[in-house]
Amino acid sequence: MHTHAAADPSAPSPGYINDKAALRVRLRRIEGQVRGVQRQVDEDAYCVEILTQVSAITRALQSVALLLLEDHLEHCMSPPATPQERQQHVTEATNAIARLVRS
Repeated sequence: MHTHAAADPSAPSPGYINDKAALRVRLRRIEGQVRGVQRQVDEDAYCVEILTQVSAITRALQSVALLLLEDHLEHCMSPPATPQERQQHVTEATNAIARLVRS
């Protein structure tokens, strides 16, 4: 698994760095939606209305996750030099996809 520690200059930079502003905008929007759901709960809103908002938040988070996964596959996984590295990349990608599918 790759980490992006600033102290390691050999570590690949995250691909999302180029789209960080757009990613932050999406995350702030999701944060606002979550605050809205909290407000709905506090105000005893109709359950179906709350569930509709929760569904929208879930879809928005899935969209962010897919963008991060795509960027990871494109930018963070350097071409494997050995069959063992290739297998490590496949395992890492498979695990990341499995986490998304389970959520």
